[in-house]
Amino acid sequence: MNLIRKNPTTSGIRVQTNDQQATLYVYDVIDDWWGIDAESFVREVNALDVPTLNVRINSPGGDVFTARAMQTALAQHPATVIAHVDGLAASAATFLAMGANEVRISEGAFFMIHKGWAFTVGNADELRTQAELLDLIDSNMANEYATRTGLDQKTVLDMMADETWMNGQQAVDNGFADRLADGINDRQANNKWFDLSAYRHPPETYPSTHPAALRAHLERRLALIA
Repeated sequence: MNLIRKNPTTSGIRVQTNDQQATLYVYDVIDDWWGIDAESFVREVNALDVPTLNVRINSPGGDVFTARAMQTALAQHPATVIAHVDGLAASAATFLAMGANEVRISEGAFFMIHKGWAFTVGNADELRTQAELLDLIDSNMANEYATRTGLDQKTVLDMMADETWMNGQQAVDNGFADRLADGINDRQANNKWFDLSAYRHPPETYPSTHPAALRAHLERRLALIA
């Protein structure tokens, strides 16, 4: 029996299951307040008793600690976990993919890593404390990426400092993904676009930062509906 359900408390999680595998859709911001929250995600993951767990990702990222809890749940699950980067895995969403046994990425998808951000108000001592915390977060994430990719940590930290965007083939070449996906329905993979204006240099082909591309995307969708 197939089951498709929408989590009532979390806007972004959808789960599809049968006897052999389950698929979770992470098509939203990763955040306990504004998007997919860690508790709901972990409960969903832990409730699944299947040999194969697919996690489909189209997310601009979000809170790194939320992503860490979600990544831990995937890493500890007894199933073979396959992460599929369908449209976008940026920032904390890339960290989520690190919890999978295998990462597959669509050729037209994007994968982005960068150094941690924080919003801080306080005196000089408090700001220095926050900077030290960010250094620890960056080091932790770089170690995770380095372990996965085989790149040395200095190289990874430099990539993070540069806010490195990779298409599907580049993500595979750099070791962040294991292989290109065999193929994916474009209507499913790119049915949600995110505002990437907070990032320094998102790809020009991404519709949220390129009006002409957004127009073309909408025209394609209207043509499919008509």
